[in-house]
Amino acid sequence: MVSLTFLGSSSAIPSQERENTHFLLQAEQRKVLIDCAGNPFTRLSQAGSSALQLTDVILTHFHPDHVSGMPSLLMGMWLLGHQRALHVYGLAHTLDRLEMVMDAYGWDSWPRFFPVSFHRLPEQEYTLVLEDGELRILASPVHHVIPTIGLRIELRQARKVIAYSADTEPCGELIRLANGADILIHEASGEGIGHSSALQAAEIARQAEVGALYLIHYPDPNPSASSEWLSRLQDVFPGPIFFAQDLMRLEFREV
Repeated sequence: MVSLTFLGSSSAIPSQERENTHFLLQAEQRKVLIDCAGNPFTRLSQAGSSALQLTDVILTHFHPDHVSGMPSLLMGMWLLGHQRALHVYGLAHTLDRLEMVMDAYGWDSWPRFFPVSFHRLPEQEYTLVLEDGELRILASPVHHVIPTIGLRIELRQARKVIAYSADTEPCGELIRLANGADILIHEASGEGIGHSSALQAAEIARQAEVGALYLIHYPDPNPSASSEWLSRLQDVFPGPIFFAQDLMRLEFREV
């Protein structure tokens, strides 16, 4: 079985109830953190997992609400005696800046620090991020205010596909990346430069012909959660529409 847990669902400004948007993807061999916001140790524990189980981290872009937890994650894993290599994936724009932050913390002087392997991804559509017998994850650039990637997660044994928009305006790259996915997780911060509204997310879901739409990274309070708004969204995309909640867990079983 593979599961995806929404560790946070908030837009850039979190609340007591909702952390910034990030996810935990758990398969038999891999535990993949997608973005790293807030206090990752607390959220991972609440999700029934542990930072020490992580094998991979994928960072979609270098904005604080998506990467601010990385220094605490790395330091905490080190202090707890983690020894296995951690693989971190992202665009050069993202990983170069993360390394500069860690250099400012002097991490090269932390004794017996575990191996961290940085994998810089090209800004190309359908870039392979990682692949094994259970998972195949692809990335494509999307349209945010800084270089950003969306993700396509193919669950081989469950024969399901999950697409994630990250932060983006509506764009053809995302429609192609999400094409035919069973689930599209799409941000709904509001229409504007580098972001999308819930209605725009519904239109992307319609054009990509996905099975279901999960809205995430929406403001609090969420004006789109009313029955009237949901009806408007379903006029655009007739499939199932959900508003992601913190610690919501999706499970995918082998077929």
